[in-house]
Amino acid sequence: MSNQNVTELALAAAGAGAAVLPSAEPLTVGTVAPGDPQVAGPFAGAVIADLEAAVPGRIAVLVGQELVDALASSPLGGLDLAAALQPTLDAVAAALHGRVGAAREVVLPLVARDVASPFTVAFLHTTANSGSVAAAVLMPDNVLSGAHNSELSAATGPVPGAAEIVEAATAPVPGNVLSSVGHLDQHRPSPGIELLHGVDMEVTVEIGRTRMTVRDLLDLTPGAVLELDRAAGSPADLLVNGRLIARGEVVVIDEDFGLRITEIAVDAAAS
Repeated sequence: MSNQNVTELALAAAGAGAAVLPSAEPLTVGTVAPGDPQVAGPFAGAVIADLEAAVPGRIAVLVGQELVDALASSPLGGLDLAAALQPTLDAVAAALHGRVGAAREVVLPLVARDVASPFTVAFLHTTANSGSVAAAVLMPDNVLSGAHNSELSAATGPVPGAAEIVEAATAPVPGNVLSSVGHLDQHRPSPGIELLHGVDMEVTVEIGRTRMTVRDLLDLTPGAVLELDRAAGSPADLLVNGRLIARGEVVVIDEDFGLRITEIAVDAAAS
């Protein structure tokens, strides 16, 4: 497999991930380069996932301090980096004609070891500030080769202008490309909650709770009825990350349950 093919696939996969990676501004793929063991050094967070594809492997996403801080200080409570970047890894995997398992956060020094060498790294920039690296996607070269050789990849011809894109993306890597991670954004106002607008979150509706002993739990059988701590007709709670956001009444939409919001929690409204 030629270097051009590797770059084309890396561009497509990283571009798919950039489209869904949480960011206050649109992201674009900048430089695509051979992986370096020290690539994770300037970043603040790393998430990795096992890839099921023509050639299995692991792919990773590196992000800067801005996103890590925004997740930690979210008004909805501290949000998990792995959960926030799961859609990004899913998109990268789909572009490689595969799928990934659950994302997990790893310490930065272990990323290069966990992603098999040799690997390719695609740097992501904000469209408004191409001089600052916002994130990076790491993909093993054997995974890229496997995707290229798969039936789906073989059926897809090169995109128009691919040669020009590859030529631009494989330009010599500036010596300070890694040190530029977030460097030019240090004096910009923090985007705050806007940075998280695209983050998928699991929302839970709770109609009540109760407490039981282990013995009673083990004695449960089909048909058993549990008494909850809430009267019939009382509003249900809408929870995000274990935090109360709103209350509402349970309704039926076609054949599914739904929640009609009747009250926004004071803390949620204040944030």
